Amino acid sequence: MSGEWAYIAASAIAAGGGWLLRLLSASGAAATVVVGALVGYGFSWSGLWLLGLFFASSSFFSHIGRRKKEKLAEKVAKGGRRDAVQVLANGGVPAALGLLAALLPDPVWNELFVVAVAAANADTWASEIGALSRRPPRTWPSFQPVEAGTSGAVTLLGTAASLAGALFIAASGALLLPAAPWLPLALFGWFGSWLDTWLGAAWQTVYRCPVCGIATERKQHCGRMTVQVKGWRWLDNDAVNVLSAAGAVLAAALVLGR
Repeated sequence: MSGEWAYIAASAIAAGGGWLLRLLSASGAAATVVVGALVGYGFSWSGLWLLGLFFASSSFFSHIGRRKKEKLAEKVAKGGRRDAVQVLANGGVPAALGLLAALLPDPVWNELFVVAVAAANADTWASEIGALSRRPPRTWPSFQPVEAGTSGAVTLLGTAASLAGALFIAASGALLLPAAPWLPLALFGWFGSWLDTWLGAAWQTVYRCPVCGIATERKQHCGRMTVQVKGWRWLDNDAVNVLSAAGAVLAAALVLGR
């Protein structure tokens, strides 16, 4: 089996497993195959292993404290199974870098790929682990207490988890791919998580249910259309994820002088 088909086959197996475990919807599984194929095409098996570490670790933490997280489900737009838009929001930038690496070979793509995955992992660990905090989150940058699940809110536990997530991917990337020293790449990935937090706090769209009054990311709640109360309508959580990963990559490219 040629390399390209092997990457597609491996991605399909991983996507099928995610679908069977109810981690991915059918569209999410299809998008996973596309992302995996492009990453494999550009970064070979090392890139797929790094992407797999992100997906596996994020899925693991998503299952910890599920009862507590179910209480926050009404505030987020989508459920636990990732659809195609969610997969592309987290994997689209790494996939694009994989395509660039295949078309325009250059060691710089390795570094930027690690940053993109580190940013996605940092944000996911912050959300999944931070949701378990016993203390209420605080909105950034005013640090006023807000309800759990509020976009752009932070906790000390979530912030530590974010840094740990970036370090985990950057250190793994240093072992798997020829790249710059892993610590700067981790910091750029962590910056992407903070960019996600800022965009979520300042500009991400928020709606309010006219029936129960809850602030939510959903356009419908309690069987009624919700009312937009904040942010730009097009800037939902998926768009924030794309912009934060792209911002982290751009910052790394500029600072590293690439």
